[in-house]
Amino acid sequence: MSITKSAIAYASTTLAASMMNSIFQFYYIKLFLNGYRINNTWFYRAQLIYLVWNAINDPLFGYLQDSSKVAFSRRRRTAILYGAPIFALSFLIPWIPWTAFGDSDWVVGMHLITSLCFYDGMFTYVLLAQCALFAEIATKESDRQTVLKYSQIASIIGSSAVLFTELISQNLKYFRYFQICCVVIASISYFAMTYTARYAINISDAESSNSVLIDSGEDDNPLSDITLYTLFKQITTNKQFALFVLMNFLQIFHNTIGSNFFSIFADNLIGSSLLPQARSIMAGSAFVLPQILVLLFSPLLARFGSYRCIMVSFFVKFALALAMFLSGPSNMIFLIFFMVLDRSLPEATFSLFNLSVSDIIDDDRAKYKRRAPISSMIFGTNALFTKPAQSLAPMFVVSFLTGYGYQHGSQAVTIPAKPELRQAMFSMICLVPIVASVIQILIWSFYSLRGQRVKNHGFFGASV
Repeated sequence: MSITKSAIAYASTTLAASMMNSIFQFYYIKLFLNGYRINNTWFYRAQLIYLVWNAINDPLFGYLQDSSKVAFSRRRRTAILYGAPIFALSFLIPWIPWTAFGDSDWVVGMHLITSLCFYDGMFTYVLLAQCALFAEIATKESDRQTVLKYSQIASIIGSSAVLFTELISQNLKYFRYFQICCVVIASISYFAMTYTARYAINISDAESSNSVLIDSGEDDNPLSDITLYTLFKQITTNKQFALFVLMNFLQIFHNTIGSNFFSIFADNLIGSSLLPQARSIMAGSAFVLPQILVLLFSPLLARFGSYRCIMVSFFVKFALALAMFLSGPSNMIFLIFFMVLDRSLPEATFSLFNLSVSDIIDDDRAKYKRRAPISSMIFGTNALFTKPAQSLAPMFVVSFLTGYGYQHGSQAVTIPAKPELRQAMFSMICLVPIVASVIQILIWSFYSLRGQRVKNHGFFGASV
């Protein structure tokens, strides 16, 4: 199968994941705070439990997918095939109220815990297999950029789901319409992931004379005799991996604030300055624009490489946030522009991180002379240290804003924010990217694995 056909099949899961994840990340915080009216105690409990589960399930699933002798766990496409229906089901859990809005705090709390852990578990299981496919579907940088291009096109289409749900539900005003949209999206996502499972051919599949997709037998895995501790130590003692993890943690922290609280910040900082339909378009564009940016700048990516593009994005992020902070919250046009771009640029940059992780995977395979890459294990170990940012960010924001009088619930939508609360929100959306970008620039300047290490090893396509 050509790289283009495999890239399209690979992008089908990207389409599914971007549809479901953009909606999940955009709405779940606002729905549980202002819709189900969860109290702070249960919100923090849920986030702490989610933090632990979110951290451990990635390396756990990664080890199972890389080291298991059972083909069900080892084969990437099989993992996607069987995970698809459960992943689609987990996406629907948050949007079905377990009790009347505002009643039974512990029920709402358990609803949030179940929603976060179930969804993240299936998201991890399926996306780890897909991330591993990215590193294994092709070994050439040009082929990987082809896969990335089709994946970004799928992300553009998938991320537009937020725009449609915003317009149809009118910012959750018509919740029943929103629920119907989610059921349709879950169904489309299931079929898209199934397409990936059947037609995304990786190197191992292409070279194998027995590449039956559904196989209940055992796979002769050369990594099955290596302990989890040994693999974990080999990965974490890699200086380049450690630098990448630190940089990635800050990026995820920033991205999480942008996606989870975009609607809340827009309601309070922009408010009636924009019509509801215009705010819906603004929110939708903030989720579509990242993928458009990656496609627009793909020639620069091919020319200068992912390392330089990532570094430049940090400088741009810093300059935009500093300009916004100096301009002040009264400059409404610049504020709208900044909120959309500050949500879009970091997310677009995050889309390039798979290229850096793929370099780390290839370098690890060359360094330890592995017969097969430990793709899922490296992605999972990276997630072990970076995924906690997805819980720490909401806890940080809610705790910070509560100190300035933020009250979630139905009244948070109807009562205008106090001046001190608006100023606190404005300071947060400016200072977080300023601080994050400065630290990221310092960290990334020490990163030396810039797409050349594996080429120097002469490793592409080799079987050691």
